[in-house]
Amino acid sequence: MRLSTFGFFAACLLVRGSGAQDISATPLGTWRTFDDDTHAPKALVEISVQDGELSGRIVKLFREAGEDPDPHCSACRGQRKDQRVLGMTILWGMHGDGAVWSGGEILDPEEGAIYRAKLHLASDGKLEVRGYLGISLLGRTQVWERVQE
Repeated sequence: MRLSTFGFFAACLLVRGSGAQDISATPLGTWRTFDDDTHAPKALVEISVQDGELSGRIVKLFREAGEDPDPHCSACRGQRKDQRVLGMTILWGMHGDGAVWSGGEILDPEEGAIYRAKLHLASDGKLEVRGYLGISLLGRTQVWERVQE
């Protein structure tokens, strides 16, 4: 019995030290975004690691009656021009530094504008997403809520 108890604790230590990370302490996962004016749910964005950087893509849209159920990014430029918004990568190039992820960019598919981005995981578990031009003071922050899988 002593040997099996020791084996159990040794296995727990190996798992803990294996690099397994508590996903709730990172921006990884699915997040609900909200409309800035109406505060109604707007989309679900899945944040994952791609080539060592965080990126986020739209996995679901919440559409109002009368809105295009499958919008395209007509205001976008370059490779995103007229592409479907659903499935589009709107966040890319983010690198972590403690509780803040920065160095990347975020796309507003309604305007087609690309902004520098900074992510901060708040103490209440919500994600503060700041898009800005030049310096962080010239921008706006959205608060995203984690969706429990």
